[in-house]
Amino acid sequence: MDSYIFYGLAIVLLIFSFVKDKKKTKMALKKAWKAFENILPEFLVVILLVGFLLAILNPETISKIIGAESGWFGIILAGIIGSITLIPGFVAFPTAAILLENGAGYMQIAAFLSTLMMVGIVTLPVEIKYFGKKISIIRNILAFFFSFIVAIIIGMVVA
Repeated sequence: MDSYIFYGLAIVLLIFSFVKDKKKTKMALKKAWKAFENILPEFLVVILLVGFLLAILNPETISKIIGAESGWFGIILAGIIGSITLIPGFVAFPTAAILLENGAGYMQIAAFLSTLMMVGIVTLPVEIKYFGKKISIIRNILAFFFSFIVAIIIGMVVA
């Protein structure tokens, strides 16, 4: 129901903007469309990968690997996967929701999301180029361990 309210509000505000200044509204819509076109390929690839994995792995398997019963093994595995995966935030959170619906545990998803957002193994060479090797490695190690603190806190709050 909330989605309908937000869509309705967006439409009303878009109409208001169009009435107030047609030129700026058209320009904003063109910019928004270009941003959407830039995001779409990444979004589709990740959605296809998640869909493929969900087709192969049934909820019981997901539960066994990164479910609440997987314990620290699942949390560490999710943290490692999150550290080496490069997924933008707007795709990561819906992906996490899908994994939760299919049996993943909250602590495991917390570790996955926090390492995904804070640790960058794939982007480490670029980070080293701009910030230096020592700072980049220290930042990534601290972020990795902080992700487990986040997972523990989520486990205490949700449990």
